[in-house]
Amino acid sequence: MKNIKNIPPIIIESKCITSTLDYKWNDRVIEKLLDPLQTNEELEITLNRLNQKASLALAAALLEWVYWRFKKHTILFDDLMQRIESLWCSIENHENTKPLIFDPNLKYLAYGYVKGPIWVALVHVKMIDMKYRKGSDLLQSELVGLVLLVRHITPKKKAFDSWFMNSLFELTSLFPLENHQTKHSEMTPYDFTTEPVICREFFFNPNFKYSDATSRLALREFISNIDLIKNKFCLAKKELATA
Repeated sequence: MKNIKNIPPIIIESKCITSTLDYKWNDRVIEKLLDPLQTNEELEITLNRLNQKASLALAAALLEWVYWRFKKHTILFDDLMQRIESLWCSIENHENTKPLIFDPNLKYLAYGYVKGPIWVALVHVKMIDMKYRKGSDLLQSELVGLVLLVRHITPKKKAFDSWFMNSLFELTSLFPLENHQTKHSEMTPYDFTTEPVICREFFFNPNFKYSDATSRLALREFISNIDLIKNKFCLAKKELATA
């Protein structure tokens, strides 16, 4: 819990902690969030400019928005925290983590007012994690639904929009996808292992000044604080890739 004990200022500003849960949640909303690509082409195109590690980092940051929005309302917050930690650990070295197993067939959970948004988030995160491990160039498209979900459940959407647009601008500038015209598959996966790492502070610490060195240091500190006994998705078998 040491890694995610302080609420980021932007999430406080967004009223995710103090506001009541007053978003719409019905069949139509669920389907739009699970299958958002047809009506969000511009967002998908922009996200497809990000490299793999930046995409996974954005997924971790977005899942943390979900974590804080529902922390007071569910017993699932510990599981969410472990998945967030695992995503950051995978950015450093995916061989130090297990796949983020989640059964998407339990769709009845999607209709719960609290469990529903969490279920949708975990469906997207599972697919993002799986495609990251496979080196798939379809990873970025899976982010669209997660972005829309977080915006939907955030009380002050202008705060989220500002954070997201600023983050996206910095990400596309610093972490562009190389050779984005090349199509990849399981037979010819994209090699993301040489991409620069990115840390949680990049998204949530307004005083953080990015450089490769500061990002590596912050990420390694984050990983060092993970409780490897409690976290069921993180391992301690491989050397740190940034060592």
